[in-house]
Amino acid sequence: MLAQRTELFKSSATAAARAAAKSAADQGKEIVDLTVGEICSDLAPTIRAGAIDAIRQGVNRYTDPIGMMELREALAGKISGNTGQVWRADEVAVTTGAKQALFNVAMVLLNPGDEVIVPAPYWTTFPAQVLIAGGTPVHVDTRANGYVPRIEDIEAAITDRSRAIVVNTPNNPTGTVYDAETLAGIGKLAIKRGLWIIFDECYGDFIHVDEAHHPIVSILPEVRPRTLIVNAFSKSLALAGWRMGYLAGPKNVISAVKALQSHTTSNPNVIAQHAVLAHLLNGDGNFESELRCQLTCARQMGLSVLSALTRVPVPKAMGGFYFYLNVSDLLRRPRLREAGTTADDVVKVLLMKAGVAAVSGTAFGDPVGLRLSYGVPPEKLEAGLTPLVDVLNAWE
Repeated sequence: MLAQRTELFKSSATAAARAAAKSAADQGKEIVDLTVGEICSDLAPTIRAGAIDAIRQGVNRYTDPIGMMELREALAGKISGNTGQVWRADEVAVTTGAKQALFNVAMVLLNPGDEVIVPAPYWTTFPAQVLIAGGTPVHVDTRANGYVPRIEDIEAAITDRSRAIVVNTPNNPTGTVYDAETLAGIGKLAIKRGLWIIFDECYGDFIHVDEAHHPIVSILPEVRPRTLIVNAFSKSLALAGWRMGYLAGPKNVISAVKALQSHTTSNPNVIAQHAVLAHLLNGDGNFESELRCQLTCARQMGLSVLSALTRVPVPKAMGGFYFYLNVSDLLRRPRLREAGTTADDVVKVLLMKAGVAAVSGTAFGDPVGLRLSYGVPPEKLEAGLTPLVDVLNAWE
């Protein structure tokens, strides 16, 4: 018998979507995989040089469980620059990707039965880790408000068991960027009701509209003592496989995270730490600019193709690198009702008829959504979106 907690969660739905794409490809089908949550890019030269230099120096020892002091100091400087506030190394923990940062937060903040407000659609890991920690995710539907949570809806979801709220901007999967007014409202509500804010800004480097990315502690400095900032280099430096993330917050929380991490993974990969440190110290920003340019071009080309959609609204794709489609109108049509009633059925038909792998919104708590990544090479993106548009437009 397995532990009871294993009944509370399943394997990542996005991983399952990738597996379905691979299975179809293994059967000889031509598949364009738009499920990936990563950017297809080479390494930054500074990352490559930093890793190679560390290997040549024979770096192979443990570091502090939450990362080398030099790296945490560099990260504190980066966060200080981003937020306009002074951060210290003892307020920063280096983690094995953003997922571990979030897991650490859940484990050190939540008691069994505590509730965490998670706006939906949501990244699948948010509610899963709350459940693992013994908490209860409470979802607030954002679809009627352009995927931005209304303050009154959040407040209505708060109970005496509420412990935290997840704020993810730019949002995965929708690409929505929260405006300053919304963030200020969330911050004031958190202070008023005594909630922690888990602020995930992993896609913060990729904004494609006039709206800027705002760290919530910059908008409302007084919320800093109850805010945990989660970030990673998986997106900003296209280092998804290197598993380098970080957490910033009050010193007592980081101390608790250090104790916890010392009994789980201990320190993150030491070569990756040295590589990221080399980039933070020596990078000139050119690689990040090129990466943003790559995504901007991919977004523009993708939106141009998607503009031909006749029965599905063209997504805004404000930030990150996902197109998020609302297929609710298709699901009301007779042909699709014969196949099923959720976006899962759209995904199956697209895989079969268009040769395109997408992630169903059911993975994100939204049965009428569809996520498509434009982090893939441009030729693959166009090759996938063109038949996708044809298939969706052909439904009656």
